[in-house]
Amino acid sequence: MSAVAWTAAGSLTAWLWLLWGQGFFWRTDVRLPPRGEPARWPSVCVVVPARDEADMLPRSLPTLLAQDYPGRAEVFLVDDGSSDGTGELARALAERHGGLPLTVGSPGEPPQGWTGKLWAVRHGIGLARAREPEYLLLTDADIAHAPDSLRELVAAAEAGGFDLVSQMARLRVRSPWERLVVPAFVYFFAQLYPFRRIGRKGARTTAAAGGCVLLRADAAERARIPDAIRHAVIDDVALARAVRRSGGHLWLGLAERVDSVRPYPRLADLWRMVSRSAYAQLRHNPLLLVGTVAGLAVVYLAPPVCLVAGLVTGSVPAAAAGGLAWLVMAGTYLPMLRYYGQPLWLAPLLPATAFLYLLMTVDSAVQHYRGRGAAWKGRTYARPDTAAEPAPERH
Repeated sequence: MSAVAWTAAGSLTAWLWLLWGQGFFWRTDVRLPPRGEPARWPSVCVVVPARDEADMLPRSLPTLLAQDYPGRAEVFLVDDGSSDGTGELARALAERHGGLPLTVGSPGEPPQGWTGKLWAVRHGIGLARAREPEYLLLTDADIAHAPDSLRELVAAAEAGGFDLVSQMARLRVRSPWERLVVPAFVYFFAQLYPFRRIGRKGARTTAAAGGCVLLRADAAERARIPDAIRHAVIDDVALARAVRRSGGHLWLGLAERVDSVRPYPRLADLWRMVSRSAYAQLRHNPLLLVGTVAGLAVVYLAPPVCLVAGLVTGSVPAAAAGGLAWLVMAGTYLPMLRYYGQPLWLAPLLPATAFLYLLMTVDSAVQHYRGRGAAWKGRTYARPDTAAEPAPERH
Protein backbone atom coordinates (compact mmCIF):
# COMPACT_ATOMS: atom_id res chain seq x y z
CA MET A 1 0.00 0.00 0.00
CA SER A 2 1.03 3.62 -0.51
CA ALA A 3 2.08 5.97 2.29
CA VAL A 4 -1.27 7.74 1.96
CA ALA A 5 -3.13 4.46 2.42
CA TRP A 6 -1.03 3.57 5.49
CA THR A 7 -1.72 7.02 6.96
CA ALA A 8 -5.45 6.59 6.35
CA ALA A 9 -5.35 3.15 7.96
CA GLY A 10 -3.55 4.58 10.99
CA SER A 11 -6.14 7.33 11.33
CA LEU A 12 -9.00 4.84 11.05
CA THR A 13 -7.39 2.65 13.72
CA ALA A 14 -7.07 5.66 16.01
CA TRP A 15 -10.73 6.56 15.53
CA LEU A 16 -11.94 3.03 16.19
CA TRP A 17 -9.96 3.07 19.43
CA LEU A 18 -11.33 6.52 20.38
CA LEU A 19 -14.86 5.32 19.62
CA TRP A 20 -14.71 2.37 22.01
CA GLY A 21 -11.63 2.75 24.21
CA GLN A 22 -11.61 6.37 25.45
CA GLY A 23 -14.38 6.20 28.02
CA PHE A 24 -17.15 6.88 25.49
CA PHE A 25 -16.04 10.52 25.66
CA TRP A 26 -18.34 11.44 22.79
CA ARG A 27 -21.54 10.72 24.69
CA THR A 28 -23.27 13.67 26.33
CA ASP A 29 -25.45 11.87 28.86
CA VAL A 30 -23.15 12.39 31.87
CA ARG A 31 -25.35 14.72 33.90
CA LEU A 32 -25.76 15.20 37.66
CA PRO A 33 -25.89 11.76 39.32
CA PRO A 34 -28.96 10.49 41.21
CA ARG A 35 -29.80 12.63 44.21
CA GLY A 36 -32.49 13.17 46.80
CA GLU A 37 -33.34 15.51 49.63
CA PRO A 38 -30.66 15.32 52.36
CA ALA A 39 -31.89 15.07 55.94
CA ARG A 40 -30.17 18.38 56.65
CA TRP A 41 -29.08 20.99 54.13
CA PRO A 42 -25.42 21.93 54.81
CA SER A 43 -24.24 25.53 54.79
CA VAL A 44 -22.62 26.89 51.61
CA CYS A 45 -20.49 29.91 50.76
CA VAL A 46 -20.32 30.95 47.12
CA VAL A 47 -16.99 32.49 46.03
CA VAL A 48 -16.95 34.54 42.82
CA PRO A 49 -13.62 35.97 41.60
CA ALA A 50 -14.32 38.92 39.30
CA ARG A 51 -11.99 41.19 37.34
CA ASP A 52 -13.53 43.81 35.02
CA GLU A 53 -16.84 41.95 34.83
CA ALA A 54 -19.29 44.86 34.79
CA ASP A 55 -20.69 43.65 31.47
CA MET A 56 -21.33 40.13 32.77
CA LEU A 57 -22.59 40.71 36.32
CA PRO A 58 -26.10 41.97 35.45
CA ARG A 59 -26.76 38.62 33.74
CA SER A 60 -24.97 36.35 36.21
CA LEU A 61 -24.92 37.73 39.76
CA PRO A 62 -28.72 38.04 40.16
CA THR A 63 -29.01 34.31 39.36
CA LEU A 64 -26.71 33.49 42.30
CA LEU A 65 -28.52 35.83 44.67
CA ALA A 66 -31.82 34.22 43.66
CA GLN A 67 -30.78 30.67 44.56
CA ASP A 68 -33.64 28.68 46.10
CA TYR A 69 -31.55 26.88 48.70
CA PRO A 70 -33.14 25.47 51.90
CA GLY A 71 -29.96 25.79 53.97
CA ARG A 72 -27.74 28.72 54.91
CA ALA A 73 -25.96 30.26 51.93
CA GLU A 74 -24.01 33.44 51.28
CA VAL A 75 -22.19 34.96 48.29
CA PHE A 76 -18.67 36.43 48.42
CA LEU A 77 -17.64 38.36 45.32
CA VAL A 78 -13.95 39.26 45.15
CA ASP A 79 -13.24 42.34 43.05
CA ASP A 80 -9.82 41.48 41.64
CA GLY A 81 -8.43 44.94 40.86
CA SER A 82 -11.19 45.90 38.43
CA SER A 83 -11.15 49.23 36.63
CA ASP A 84 -14.77 49.18 35.47
CA GLY A 85 -16.63 49.46 38.78
CA THR A 86 -17.25 45.72 39.19
CA GLY A 87 -17.43 45.89 43.00
CA GLU A 88 -19.78 48.89 43.10
CA LEU A 89 -22.04 47.30 40.48
CA ALA A 90 -22.20 44.05 42.49
CA ARG A 91 -23.37 45.95 45.58
CA ALA A 92 -25.97 47.83 43.53
CA LEU A 93 -27.29 44.60 42.04
CA ALA A 94 -27.59 43.05 45.50
CA GLU A 95 -29.57 46.06 46.75
CA ARG A 96 -31.83 45.93 43.71
CA HIS A 97 -32.48 42.19 43.56
CA GLY A 98 -32.14 41.06 47.18
CA GLY A 99 -31.83 37.36 47.82
CA LEU A 100 -28.77 35.73 49.37
CA PRO A 101 -26.46 37.98 51.42
CA LEU A 102 -23.57 39.43 49.41
CA THR A 103 -20.13 40.46 50.64
CA VAL A 104 -17.75 42.25 48.25
CA GLY A 105 -14.04 42.05 49.02
CA SER A 106 -10.81 43.11 47.33
CA PRO A 107 -7.52 41.24 47.76
CA GLY A 108 -5.08 43.73 46.25
CA GLU A 109 -2.50 42.78 43.65
CA PRO A 110 -1.38 39.14 43.75
CA PRO A 111 2.12 38.49 45.10
CA GLN A 112 4.75 36.83 42.94
CA GLY A 113 4.03 33.15 42.39
CA TRP A 114 0.23 33.58 42.34
CA THR A 115 -2.10 33.83 39.37
CA GLY A 116 -4.63 36.60 39.85
CA LYS A 117 -7.75 34.46 39.85
CA LEU A 118 -6.43 32.06 42.48
CA TRP A 119 -5.29 34.96 44.66
CA ALA A 120 -8.86 36.28 44.49
CA VAL A 121 -10.23 32.81 45.28
CA ARG A 122 -7.92 32.61 48.29
CA HIS A 123 -9.24 35.93 49.57
CA GLY A 124 -12.83 34.81 49.04
CA ILE A 125 -12.28 31.52 50.85
CA GLY A 126 -10.64 33.44 53.69
CA LEU A 127 -13.73 35.63 54.03
CA ALA A 128 -15.99 32.59 53.86
CA ARG A 129 -14.13 30.68 56.58
CA ALA A 130 -15.55 33.04 59.20
CA ARG A 131 -18.98 31.50 58.41
CA GLU A 132 -17.59 27.95 58.81
CA PRO A 133 -19.33 26.61 55.69
CA GLU A 134 -19.54 22.93 54.93
CA TYR A 135 -19.33 23.53 51.19
CA LEU A 136 -17.75 26.11 48.90
CA LEU A 137 -19.19 26.86 45.48
CA LEU A 138 -16.47 28.31 43.25
CA THR A 139 -18.08 29.91 40.23
CA ASP A 140 -16.99 32.47 37.65
CA ALA A 141 -18.50 35.90 37.20
CA ASP A 142 -19.82 35.02 33.75
CA ILE A 143 -21.80 31.96 34.87
CA ALA A 144 -25.59 32.12 35.22
CA HIS A 145 -27.27 29.52 37.42
CA ALA A 146 -30.84 28.22 37.37
CA PRO A 147 -32.68 28.92 40.66
CA ASP A 148 -32.24 25.32 41.86
CA SER A 149 -28.59 24.96 40.76
CA LEU A 150 -27.06 25.12 44.23
CA ARG A 151 -29.71 22.79 45.65
CA GLU A 152 -29.05 20.20 42.94
CA LEU A 153 -25.26 20.38 43.30
CA VAL A 154 -25.36 19.91 47.06
CA ALA A 155 -27.93 17.11 46.81
CA ALA A 156 -25.69 15.28 44.32
CA ALA A 157 -22.60 15.70 46.50
CA GLU A 158 -24.43 14.50 49.61
CA ALA A 159 -26.03 11.51 47.88
CA GLY A 160 -22.85 10.36 46.16
CA GLY A 161 -20.37 11.20 48.89
CA PHE A 162 -18.42 13.41 46.49
CA ASP A 163 -15.82 15.88 47.71
CA LEU A 164 -15.98 17.82 44.44
CA VAL A 165 -18.90 18.12 42.03
CA SER A 166 -18.29 20.15 38.89
CA GLN A 167 -20.44 20.96 35.90
CA MET A 168 -19.15 22.05 32.50
CA ALA A 169 -21.24 25.17 31.94
CA ARG A 170 -22.98 25.42 28.60
CA LEU A 171 -21.00 28.04 26.67
CA ARG A 172 -22.68 30.64 24.49
CA VAL A 173 -23.15 29.59 20.86
CA ARG A 174 -24.68 32.29 18.67
CA SER A 175 -22.16 33.81 16.28
CA PRO A 176 -20.84 31.79 13.29
CA TRP A 177 -17.41 31.44 14.92
CA GLU A 178 -18.96 30.28 18.20
CA ARG A 179 -20.93 27.63 16.29
CA LEU A 180 -17.77 26.36 14.63
CA VAL A 181 -15.40 26.45 17.61
CA VAL A 182 -17.28 26.23 20.94
CA PRO A 183 -18.90 22.76 20.74
CA ALA A 184 -15.54 21.41 19.57
CA PHE A 185 -13.86 22.98 22.61
CA VAL A 186 -16.03 20.91 24.96
CA TYR A 187 -15.69 17.85 22.69
CA PHE A 188 -11.87 18.04 22.81
CA PHE A 189 -11.94 18.58 26.58
CA ALA A 190 -14.08 15.47 27.04
CA GLN A 191 -11.72 13.54 24.78
CA LEU A 192 -8.78 14.46 27.02
CA TYR A 193 -10.73 13.90 30.26
CA PRO A 194 -13.57 11.41 29.70
CA PHE A 195 -16.25 12.34 32.22
CA ARG A 196 -17.24 8.75 32.96
CA ARG A 197 -13.77 7.94 34.26
CA ILE A 198 -13.50 10.95 36.53
CA GLY A 199 -16.39 9.84 38.75
CA ARG A 200 -14.74 6.52 39.64
CA LYS A 201 -12.95 6.34 42.98
CA GLY A 202 -9.21 6.12 42.54
CA ALA A 203 -9.40 6.96 38.83
CA ARG A 204 -6.31 8.48 37.22
CA THR A 205 -8.35 10.71 34.91
CA THR A 206 -8.90 13.92 36.83
CA ALA A 207 -10.41 17.27 35.84
CA ALA A 208 -12.99 19.87 36.79
CA ALA A 209 -14.69 22.75 34.99
CA GLY A 210 -13.70 25.97 36.71
CA GLY A 211 -16.96 27.82 36.07
CA CYS A 212 -18.92 25.64 38.48
CA VAL A 213 -17.15 23.69 41.24
CA LEU A 214 -18.83 22.62 44.46
CA LEU A 215 -16.15 21.64 46.98
CA ARG A 216 -16.41 20.31 50.52
CA ALA A 217 -14.70 22.77 52.84
CA ASP A 218 -12.79 20.05 54.68
CA ALA A 219 -11.60 18.61 51.35
CA ALA A 220 -10.36 22.07 50.39
CA GLU A 221 -8.35 22.24 53.62
CA ARG A 222 -6.88 18.76 53.14
CA ALA A 223 -5.83 19.64 49.59
CA ARG A 224 -4.57 23.11 50.64
CA ILE A 225 -6.78 24.87 48.11
CA PRO A 226 -5.86 27.25 46.61
CA ASP A 227 -2.32 27.58 48.04
CA ALA A 228 -1.20 24.25 46.61
CA ILE A 229 -2.06 25.38 43.07
CA ARG A 230 -1.27 29.10 43.38
CA HIS A 231 0.85 29.17 40.19
CA ALA A 232 -1.64 27.29 37.97
CA VAL A 233 -2.92 28.89 34.77
CA ILE A 234 -5.32 25.98 34.14
CA ASP A 235 -6.66 26.23 37.67
CA ASP A 236 -9.68 23.93 37.34
CA VAL A 237 -7.69 20.84 36.35
CA ALA A 238 -5.00 21.67 38.93
CA LEU A 239 -7.67 22.02 41.62
CA ALA A 240 -9.19 18.64 40.77
CA ARG A 241 -5.79 16.95 40.84
CA ALA A 242 -4.98 18.42 44.24
CA VAL A 243 -8.30 17.19 45.65
CA ARG A 244 -7.77 13.75 44.11
CA ARG A 245 -4.23 13.52 45.54
CA SER A 246 -5.60 14.23 49.01
CA GLY A 247 -8.01 11.29 48.71
CA GLY A 248 -11.06 13.15 47.39
CA HIS A 249 -13.90 11.65 45.35
CA LEU A 250 -14.72 13.69 42.23
CA TRP A 251 -17.52 14.02 39.71
CA LEU A 252 -17.63 16.03 36.46
CA GLY A 253 -20.38 16.23 33.87
CA LEU A 254 -22.24 18.46 31.47
CA ALA A 255 -24.55 21.13 32.83
CA GLU A 256 -28.24 21.32 32.13
CA ARG A 257 -29.03 24.80 33.45
CA VAL A 258 -25.66 26.36 34.23
CA ASP A 259 -24.70 28.69 31.36
CA SER A 260 -21.85 30.99 30.46
CA VAL A 261 -23.10 34.41 29.36
CA ARG A 262 -19.74 35.56 28.01
CA PRO A 263 -19.81 36.19 24.24
CA TYR A 264 -17.00 35.20 21.88
CA PRO A 265 -18.33 36.76 18.67
CA ARG A 266 -15.03 36.93 16.76
CA LEU A 267 -12.41 34.34 15.98
CA ALA A 268 -9.87 36.55 17.76
CA ASP A 269 -11.87 36.25 21.01
CA LEU A 270 -11.94 32.47 20.81
CA TRP A 271 -8.28 32.38 19.75
CA ARG A 272 -7.24 34.24 22.90
CA MET A 273 -9.38 31.97 25.08
CA VAL A 274 -7.68 28.82 23.76
CA SER A 275 -4.13 30.02 23.14
CA ARG A 276 -3.66 31.59 26.57
CA SER A 277 -3.48 28.15 28.20
CA ALA A 278 -2.98 25.59 25.41
CA TYR A 279 0.79 25.28 25.86
CA ALA A 280 0.40 25.24 29.64
CA GLN A 281 -1.85 22.19 29.12
CA LEU A 282 1.21 20.57 27.49
CA ARG A 283 3.34 21.52 30.52
CA HIS A 284 5.44 23.79 28.25
CA ASN A 285 7.11 20.68 26.87
CA PRO A 286 8.35 20.97 23.25
CA LEU A 287 8.17 17.19 22.74
CA LEU A 288 4.54 17.15 23.86
CA LEU A 289 3.87 20.03 21.47
CA VAL A 290 5.37 18.11 18.53
CA GLY A 291 3.43 15.00 19.52
CA THR A 292 0.19 16.96 19.84
CA VAL A 293 0.59 18.60 16.44
CA ALA A 294 1.40 15.25 14.84
CA GLY A 295 -1.50 13.58 16.60
CA LEU A 296 -3.99 16.26 15.52
CA ALA A 297 -2.71 15.98 11.96
CA VAL A 298 -3.02 12.18 11.79
CA VAL A 299 -6.32 11.89 13.69
CA TYR A 300 -8.24 14.92 12.41
CA LEU A 301 -6.61 16.23 9.23
CA ALA A 302 -5.54 12.99 7.55
CA PRO A 303 -9.02 11.48 6.93
CA PRO A 304 -10.33 14.12 4.48
CA VAL A 305 -6.89 14.56 2.91
CA CYS A 306 -6.49 10.82 2.39
CA LEU A 307 -10.03 10.53 1.02
CA VAL A 308 -9.40 13.22 -1.58
CA ALA A 309 -5.93 11.89 -2.40
CA GLY A 310 -7.29 8.38 -2.78
CA LEU A 311 -10.03 9.53 -5.13
CA VAL A 312 -7.58 11.57 -7.22
CA THR A 313 -4.96 8.81 -7.47
CA GLY A 314 -7.41 5.93 -7.70
CA SER A 315 -6.19 4.36 -4.45
CA VAL A 316 -9.21 2.49 -3.13
CA PRO A 317 -7.61 1.61 0.26
CA ALA A 318 -6.67 5.25 0.93
CA ALA A 319 -10.09 6.58 -0.08
CA ALA A 320 -12.00 3.90 1.83
CA ALA A 321 -9.98 4.16 5.06
CA GLY A 322 -9.90 7.96 4.94
CA GLY A 323 -13.62 8.22 4.25
CA LEU A 324 -14.53 5.75 7.00
CA ALA A 325 -12.28 7.53 9.52
CA TRP A 326 -13.93 10.85 8.62
CA LEU A 327 -17.36 9.24 9.01
CA VAL A 328 -16.53 7.88 12.48
CA MET A 329 -15.11 11.27 13.50
CA ALA A 330 -18.23 13.11 12.38
CA GLY A 331 -20.46 10.54 14.06
CA THR A 332 -18.77 11.01 17.43
CA TYR A 333 -19.26 14.77 17.12
CA LEU A 334 -23.02 14.61 16.52
CA PRO A 335 -24.05 14.22 20.21
CA MET A 336 -22.14 17.39 21.16
CA LEU A 337 -23.77 19.34 18.34
CA ARG A 338 -27.19 18.12 19.52
CA TYR A 339 -26.35 19.15 23.09
CA TYR A 340 -25.60 22.65 21.84
CA GLY A 341 -28.61 22.72 19.53
CA GLN A 342 -26.47 23.18 16.42
CA PRO A 343 -27.10 21.94 12.87
CA LEU A 344 -25.70 18.48 12.29
CA TRP A 345 -24.08 19.48 8.99
CA LEU A 346 -21.33 21.06 11.11
CA ALA A 347 -20.04 17.57 12.00
CA PRO A 348 -18.01 17.02 8.79
CA LEU A 349 -16.32 20.40 9.40
CA LEU A 350 -14.58 19.10 12.54
CA PRO A 351 -11.23 18.68 10.69
CA ALA A 352 -11.26 22.40 9.86
CA THR A 353 -11.98 23.26 13.49
CA ALA A 354 -9.21 20.92 14.63
CA PHE A 355 -6.82 22.71 12.28
CA LEU A 356 -7.72 26.01 13.98
CA TYR A 357 -7.00 24.44 17.38
CA LEU A 358 -3.67 23.18 16.05
CA LEU A 359 -2.75 26.73 15.03
CA MET A 360 -3.91 28.10 18.39
CA THR A 361 -1.73 25.58 20.22
CA VAL A 362 1.32 26.48 18.15
CA ASP A 363 0.62 30.17 18.72
CA SER A 364 0.40 29.52 22.47
CA ALA A 365 3.88 27.99 22.37
CA VAL A 366 5.24 30.88 20.28
CA GLN A 367 3.91 33.40 22.80
CA HIS A 368 5.49 31.39 25.61
CA TYR A 369 8.94 31.38 24.03
CA ARG A 370 8.67 35.08 23.29
CA GLY A 371 8.50 35.51 27.04
CA ARG A 372 4.95 36.83 27.12
CA GLY A 373 3.50 34.08 29.29
CA ALA A 374 -0.25 33.55 29.64
CA ALA A 375 -2.27 36.75 29.37
CA TRP A 376 -5.77 37.26 30.74
CA LYS A 377 -7.83 40.26 31.82
CA GLY A 378 -4.94 42.64 31.31
CA ARG A 379 -2.47 40.52 33.30
CA THR A 380 0.46 38.58 31.92
CA TYR A 381 1.75 35.70 34.01
CA ALA A 382 5.46 34.99 33.97
CA ARG A 383 6.86 31.94 32.27
CA PRO A 384 7.19 29.10 34.80
CA ASP A 385 10.93 28.86 34.22
CA THR A 386 11.46 32.56 34.94
CA ALA A 387 9.06 33.01 37.86
CA ALA A 388 10.52 33.04 41.34
CA GLU A 389 9.95 30.00 43.46
CA PRO A 390 7.14 30.65 45.97
CA ALA A 391 8.09 30.72 49.60
CA PRO A 392 7.71 27.42 51.44
CA GLU A 393 4.59 26.79 53.49
CA ARG A 394 4.75 27.06 57.24
CA HIS A 395 3.49 24.10 59.22
